[in-house]
Amino acid sequence: MGREIKFSLVYRDMWQSAGKYVPRVDQLTKVAPEIVKMGCFARVETNGGGFEQVNLLFGENPNKAVREWTKPFHEAGIQTHMLDRGLNGLRMSPVPDDVRQLFYKVKKAQGTDIARTFCGLNDTRNIIPSIKYAKAAGMISQACLSITFSPVHTVEYYTNMADVLIEAGADEICLKDMAGIGRPTTLGKIVKNIKTKHPDIPIQYHSHAGPGFSAASILEVCKAGCDYIDVAMEPLSWGTGHADLLTVQAMLKDAGFNVPEINMDAYMKVRALTQEFVDDFLGYYISPKNRLMNSLLIGPGLPGGMMGSLMADLENNLESLNRYMKKNGKPELSQDELLIKLFNEVAYVWPRLGYPPLVTPFSQYVKNVSLMNVTQLLKGKERWAMIADDIWDMILGKAGRLPGELAPEIVALAKEQGREFFTGNPQDSYPDALEKYKKLMLEKGWDEGQDKEELFEYAMHPAQYEAYKSGKAKADFEADIEKRKAEKNALSGDIKEQTIIVEVAGEKYSVSIAPDDGTQSAQPTAQAQQQTASSGSLTEIPAPLEGVFFLTKGTEKAVKVGDAVKKGDTLCYIEAMKTYNGIMAPCDGVVAEICIKSGDKVYEDDVMIKLK
Repeated sequence: MGREIKFSLVYRDMWQSAGKYVPRVDQLTKVAPEIVKMGCFARVETNGGGFEQVNLLFGENPNKAVREWTKPFHEAGIQTHMLDRGLNGLRMSPVPDDVRQLFYKVKKAQGTDIARTFCGLNDTRNIIPSIKYAKAAGMISQACLSITFSPVHTVEYYTNMADVLIEAGADEICLKDMAGIGRPTTLGKIVKNIKTKHPDIPIQYHSHAGPGFSAASILEVCKAGCDYIDVAMEPLSWGTGHADLLTVQAMLKDAGFNVPEINMDAYMKVRALTQEFVDDFLGYYISPKNRLMNSLLIGPGLPGGMMGSLMADLENNLESLNRYMKKNGKPELSQDELLIKLFNEVAYVWPRLGYPPLVTPFSQYVKNVSLMNVTQLLKGKERWAMIADDIWDMILGKAGRLPGELAPEIVALAKEQGREFFTGNPQDSYPDALEKYKKLMLEKGWDEGQDKEELFEYAMHPAQYEAYKSGKAKADFEADIEKRKAEKNALSGDIKEQTIIVEVAGEKYSVSIAPDDGTQSAQPTAQAQQQTASSGSLTEIPAPLEGVFFLTKGTEKAVKVGDAVKKGDTLCYIEAMKTYNGIMAPCDGVVAEICIKSGDKVYEDDVMIKLK
C-alpha cells in the first residue's frame, strides 16, 4: 500500500466558487450528517469571509451558524478549517490588531480547528502575527503560499517563503492555487523542496479547476509529498470550482496511493441535497458559464472564488454600460464581449500594479480597476480614472509589499494626486478598535455575546452587522430573491409587477418587485430625501458607477445637510464589486441635499448629493 493521501471537502468554497452565496444554516446542518456518512473526509472547510457576510445578509447570526455547522464534524472526529486573510481577517480591508487577536479566540470557541491564513501579497509580515494568534488560541496554524504564475513567482520564491513561515511557527503549509494556474511541474518542485527540508510539516493543496490544470497538479503534488487534497463534488465541482472527489480518488488510487473509500449512498444523498439548495434559491446566483471550464482563464489568472461572484455582478455592469451605449448611439455589448475585454485588460493592468497574486482582496482590486478602465475606454475616456481607496492602499504599500515593481505611469499618477508611498509594517496603519465597538454596543444596548463573538462580528463587519441588526439586510436579500424570480417568470412571458410584504424581527417591509426593463433607477425614499436649499445654484454629484450607496464605510462621521465641505473631501461611498469607492467633492460648498438613503441601490448617473 502506498503513501496515504487524505481529503478535505471545501463545501463552503464550492458555493462561493460557483455563485454569489452559500446555503443557510438550516441547509448546512441538514447536509452535514450526510457528509460525515460519506466516510472519506479527514477535514471539512466550514467557514470564511463569504460565510460570515452571507449569513448576515440572510438575517442569520453567523456565530450561531458556525457552532451548529462544525458540531457534527467534531462529533465524528473530522477536523474543520476556516479561511483567514491575514491582515484583512475575514473582510476586504485591513483589520485592527486587537480584532485579529479576538478572531482566533472566537473561532476556536465556536469549534473551528484550523486557521488557513494567507496574504494576497504573500507578505509574510501579514501572516506571521496570525500564526502566533492562532496557536495562542489553541488552533492549528496552516500558512498559505498564494500561488500564481508570473516572472517573479518562482520555485525559489515560494520555497523561501515556506521556510520563513515554518520558522515563524506555522504547523502546516497550504499551496493555495486560487486560480488554478499553477503549473503542475512547478508545483511539484515547490512541494518537494518543502518536504525535503521540513519532512514533518503537513502540506495541503487547494486548487480551482477552471483553467484545466487541477487534476495534473494534484497528481504532481501528491507524488512530491503532499498530504491533504481539497476536493469538491457534484453538482458544484469543476467549472470555476474544484476538482471532483470521484475523479481525484480514482486517479490517486490508480497511482498507488492509499486513499479512503467513499460511501456512495451517502455521496448521492449529499449530491441531491446540494442540488436541492440550488433549486431552492441559490441557483438564482449561479451563472451557467460558471459550470464550464475555460482555458481563457490561464491568461488573466482570475481565481475561481472570484469568478463565481464576477459572473453574477457582470450582469449589472453590462446592463449599466449598455444603457450608456444605447443612449449615445453605440452598439451594445454581449456578456462574452465584455468578458473578453475584461480578461485582456486584467492582463494589461496586473503587471503594471506589481504582480499582486490574484486572490481576495487583490484579485478584486485588479479586476475592479480593469473593469473601470474598460468602461472608461468604451466611453472615450482614459484609463485609471476610478481607483478606490483600498486599491490605492495596495498600490502605496499600506496593505503590504508588492511582489513586483509598479509601472512608471502608476507612480506618476500617485505623485500627481499627492499620495505618499508607505514602507513600514502594514498593521501599524490600523490602530486597535475593540474599545470603540464595545462603547457603540453599550450605547445601542447590544450584547457582546458568548465568547465576545457579537463584539467580534460587529468589529469585523460594521456595516453588514448594523444592517443585520436592523433587519434591513434580510429584507433587501428576500426582495432581491423575489425580483430574480419575477425576472425568470418574465422570460416565460409572465411579466407582472407585484408587491410583497417581508417581515423581519417583527417589522414589516413593503417591497415592490418588477422585471427591470432597463429604465429602472434607484429613487430616493421619503426617509432619504432631505430639504433642498430654496435658493442658489446647486452642484449635482452623480454616481460614477452602479452599486450600493453609503454615507460612511465604518463608524466615521457622515456628512449631513448643512455641512461645509472642501474640494476633495469624501462625501460618500459606493460599494461595488466588494470595494468601497470614495466619492469626492468636486468643489467647495455646503451639502444642500442627500438624495439617496444609505444602504440603497444606486445606478450610474443617479444624483446622490447636491452641493450649494
